[in-house]
This record gives sequence, C-alpha cells and structure tokens, in this order.
Amino acid sequence: MAISEIIAALTLPGVERSARHARVFARDVLGEGHPSLDDVQVCVDEAFTNGVEHTASGRGGRVTVMFSLAGQDIVAEVVDDGAYGERPVMRDDPLAEGGRGLRIIDALSLEWGVRADGDRSAVWMRFPGPPPLR
Repeated sequence: MAISEIIAALTLPGVERSARHARVFARDVLGEGHPSLDDVQVCVDEAFTNGVEHTASGRGGRVTVMFSLAGQDIVAEVVDDGAYGERPVMRDDPLAEGGRGLRIIDALSLEWGVRADGDRSAVWMRFPGPPPLR
C-alpha cells in the first residue's frame, strides 16, 4: 500500500486514559461528519489499548497515532514501543477471551496489517475516504 501523504501524528503517554485523547485526535483530524469516523475511532482505540496492555508502551513508554492518505483512503497507524520481539497477531479461536481487538479491526477496516518499526510495532488500518477537509 503506497502512502501518499501524512496528514497528522500525535504521540501520547502509554497509559489507559490516553486512549480517549487518541479518539479525540481522530475526530479532530477527520472531522465530525466523516463517514468512516466511528470505525476509525473504534479501531484506533482497540490498537491503542492493545499497545498499552501488551507492550513496553504501557510500562512508561509512548504510543504514536498517525493518519495518512493512500489515494482517497484514510490510513490510521498506531505505533507502540514493542513487545520484546513479538508482533500483534489475530488468534485462530474467535471465541478466545483475548485477541478480540484485532478481530474488531479486521471487521471494521478495509484492510489492516502489522509492520515492524525497529523494536516497535505499527498496526495500520485502511478506511474509505474521502480525505479530510483542511
């Protein structure tokens, strides 16, 4: 997926209450009336919370939320401080107690994936545009 333009980025402390700020940031970037806003906010919240709960971000680290364009689509990325070589993966068992966050992301986004950023992990999610107004 070719990223054409970074729209905005915000780095927050890796604490649970920062997830609210990530959702507000998504609203501020996309705008109140954006057709993908609700899905973007849910998915960013899930990825952010996973980063805080399962990586070094939640132990005094940070989480970065970034928005960019891929053609007319919106790409949200949530980058955590890493889980000591482990990357997020969707579990095979849909009824498992854990792992529901990535299933939600899978259901609400057009496509998603995980990329390594050094020791850090970036969960990226693509949603239908249009690009936000500026």
